Amino acid sequence: MLLILKLTIVPIFIGLITLVGRKWGSSVAGLVGAFPVVAGPIIIFIALEQGSEFAALTSISVISATACLLIFGLVYSWACIRFSWIFALLFALVAWLILALTLAMTTPSLGIALLIAISSLIITPLLLPRTKPTTPPNTKLHDLPWRMLVGALLTFTVTTLAGALGEVWSGILAVFPVIGLVLAVFTHTTLGPTHVTQVYRGMVKGLYSFVAFFLTLTLLLPEASILIAVLSSVIVAIVMQVILQFIARSITKK
Repeated sequence: MLLILKLTIVPIFIGLITLVGRKWGSSVAGLVGAFPVVAGPIIIFIALEQGSEFAALTSISVISATACLLIFGLVYSWACIRFSWIFALLFALVAWLILALTLAMTTPSLGIALLIAISSLIITPLLLPRTKPTTPPNTKLHDLPWRMLVGALLTFTVTTLAGALGEVWSGILAVFPVIGLVLAVFTHTTLGPTHVTQVYRGMVKGLYSFVAFFLTLTLLLPEASILIAVLSSVIVAIVMQVILQFIARSITKK
């Protein structure tokens, strides 16, 4: 059952994100892509197999590793302006690995993890390339099966490795940029560097809900059942996104 979920959930979600991006643009695709569709199920299965305490510690690692997601997107967004996708991907993965190793060695507490995540979310939009939003061309969906296949292979590899490690690396690998990597590479090759930046600007907005989801999970797992903890985390993440969208629209209207 777990294997089936690994090989289906993320590819299906990548397919939906691709369709969303085609209809509403790259920034909306990035926003949707920030939903914890990879890390969420991983932590849930860890809780079922290793216990709630272990999963709570892993969730703290996930929160701090949000910075790894952001450094990947930031480096890729700048690198893809000058380089082909393979070099941009290489630079972004090296940046991700360096930060991941740093976090693994320091094992931050919940408070420090939140500080790292929130600081990264605030700083990243300021450092991303300044690009003007453009209307996406009417691209064909011939590469959709490849996107979904890459997503399935990456998810299977990452979750398999995470299961053999401790809570710190399990959390870090749970936030490996599976969806972000697929979105970055295929957006770069089909729509160009400008749209890659739009994807990550949208993803930054969505990652506030991502952090809210895992913060709630961290706090509730030791105290409540797994089902209650997960459902509460989903509700908090949705409420967070609604609030952020309301604030963003209010600022835009002024």
